[in-house]
Amino acid sequence: MDQPTKGSRIPGFYNFSLEERLAELGQRGQLSSEDLAVLSGAAGLDAAQADHMIENVVGLHALPLGIALNFQVNGQDVLVPMVIEEPSVVAGASFMARLARSGGGFQAHTTAPEMIGQMQLLDVPDLQSARLTILEQKKSLLEEAGEIDPVLKKLGGGPRDLEVRMIEDSPVGPFLVIHLIYDVRDAMGANAVNTAVERLAPRITALTGGRVHLRILSNLADRRLARARCTIPLSELAFGDFKAETVRDGILEAWAFAAADPYRAATHNKGIMNGVDSVVIATGNDWRAIEAGAHAYAARSGRYTSLSAWGKDAQGNLVGTLEMPLAVGIVGGATRVHPTARAALKLMGITSASQLAEIIVSVGLAQNLAALRALATEGIQRGHMSLHARQVAIAAGARGEMVERLAQQLVAEKTVRIDRAEAILQEWKT
Repeated sequence: MDQPTKGSRIPGFYNFSLEERLAELGQRGQLSSEDLAVLSGAAGLDAAQADHMIENVVGLHALPLGIALNFQVNGQDVLVPMVIEEPSVVAGASFMARLARSGGGFQAHTTAPEMIGQMQLLDVPDLQSARLTILEQKKSLLEEAGEIDPVLKKLGGGPRDLEVRMIEDSPVGPFLVIHLIYDVRDAMGANAVNTAVERLAPRITALTGGRVHLRILSNLADRRLARARCTIPLSELAFGDFKAETVRDGILEAWAFAAADPYRAATHNKGIMNGVDSVVIATGNDWRAIEAGAHAYAARSGRYTSLSAWGKDAQGNLVGTLEMPLAVGIVGGATRVHPTARAALKLMGITSASQLAEIIVSVGLAQNLAALRALATEGIQRGHMSLHARQVAIAAGARGEMVERLAQQLVAEKTVRIDRAEAILQEWKT
């Protein structure tokens, strides 16, 4: 990751105008005027480009793109682009990143970028014999798979292993599943892995006398993990009438709820994914695949539980960790086709998929802390509804400076509803 010309701390950024925020980004030297135009929405993806990306295109659908501040990942500052429509997410992640800075920021790392390609082998005369035959031919099968993508091979990627699993309890009877473990380097990897298992299928059929049915990548990328941790000094946790120990212990109790109860864990992990998905979308990666892998990983023990873990160290500081599959890429797909995705990667100074994953998992941990802190203290609605009030004001018909004025009154009345907003606007007109 290239070091930004300035840090990720920008005091008062929230109060800047749109033009001032873009100017601030421009002063950092990472983005050209064309990049800034893309981020602002003045340029970027057009309908003609979109028409080549998916079918039956009729137009574009825009979402807000915000910048999360204060992030320090592995000792380096980074401004993080986040695409999301939900209020409080960018602000929450930014504030928690600010608290984490005082404890050294986020430390993150990833495992090798290995994806799993699956082949379903049906109608096998002898399952055990077929399994041994495949394993005996592992070397030659891997060699064949290694010749499929010469570019990936040159970059150091390619097949790493071949595993065979037996599925005995299934509605169609017993069958084998072959896992091709494939290092995809800086790609997300779906196309490379799918091509590889397609190529090996006829060979598997010939070796076993069975029938290779499905040949497809698995989105449970549990060999491609991203991990982040942070320490929040106890002194940073106190605010308002809440003592530091009260906030810390409340966060730990809230996390324990998610760790023990799948109903709570689903919402807890959704909060993590608020942060994760926002960066995944901003960089043109497949957020549906990330979601599928994350939730499957959360249930890997047979019971759905929290993806994160929180505790306290010997000094009483709050310590958090997050581990999850994170198959993201910086080459191929929308990451190279979508102008905004390219600008987002450039803003972060990304040079590898592992660096991107390290940032994303750190944002997920920060957003998880933001939600837990709010739930354990003032309640989730106070901060969230303050920001939501602006959306309600706009929906009611407020424009310009009137949006903020109306939002403030709705919050003051503690009645953030569109009917009340419309009534206030009508009162102001008379």
